[in-house]
Amino acid sequence: MKLGPDISAIVTGGASGLGYATATALRAAGVKVALFDKNAEIGPDAAAAIGALFVNVDVMDQASVDAGFAAARATNGQERVIVNCAGGGFGGPNKTVARSKEDGAIKPYPIENYVKTIELNLIGTFRCIVGSAAGMMTLDPTEDGDRGAIVNTASVAAEDGQIGQVAYTSAKAGIVGMTLNVARDLSGEGIRCNTILPGVFETPLLVKMKPQVKAALGAMVPFPKRLGQAEEYAKLALEMIRNGYFNGEDVRLDGAIRMQPR
Repeated sequence: MKLGPDISAIVTGGASGLGYATATALRAAGVKVALFDKNAEIGPDAAAAIGALFVNVDVMDQASVDAGFAAARATNGQERVIVNCAGGGFGGPNKTVARSKEDGAIKPYPIENYVKTIELNLIGTFRCIVGSAAGMMTLDPTEDGDRGAIVNTASVAAEDGQIGQVAYTSAKAGIVGMTLNVARDLSGEGIRCNTILPGVFETPLLVKMKPQVKAALGAMVPFPKRLGQAEEYAKLALEMIRNGYFNGEDVRLDGAIRMQPR
């Protein structure tokens, strides 16, 4: 897909981190961009800084997503691109069932945290895929046959889930698992779907960590021995969008790291 001012894009989780880097790269390519994010404190300024549109959206809420699509399309037109970066976890690390070190009490994983993590990462991503693809299907194909391109964000946790990551791993593995299905479902409409599995990236969550902790994480990467940069994610996302033969793929972006059990 040739990127330029006649193309509109939506980036979920677009006000910071991987999403913001991708939105910035899309704007540099001339694309009209809407940032979907529930952080109304930083979102408007983030959007203004790159000439994008901020739309306050919670991907866990269908009405919010529907309203977000309507607002973005009213300003920028029907999107041909969506990059799904919204995600995260709830309640910190928890084993499937744990035994307390203090008194030996058996503690099952809090089901409410599991459900919320699935709703945010997996269902939230699918909700946005469905809403965007339905809109893309109303468009005429571009000269190269594309009606649209979808890029999702999973994690290396989808394949290398660590102790205490069962909910997050389940959600991200679900995104990987549906990528080929979505690509096949939408193939007759000229809509492509791919997923990136980032490794250890310098996102807002990691920025808060102590320098020695970040250094230790970076040292775990075979090469280059550092944290991934959000701009590196954005470059791969744009390649998936531009390259018309890129479809149905799940690609690790991790410096060859393979996460240990803990």
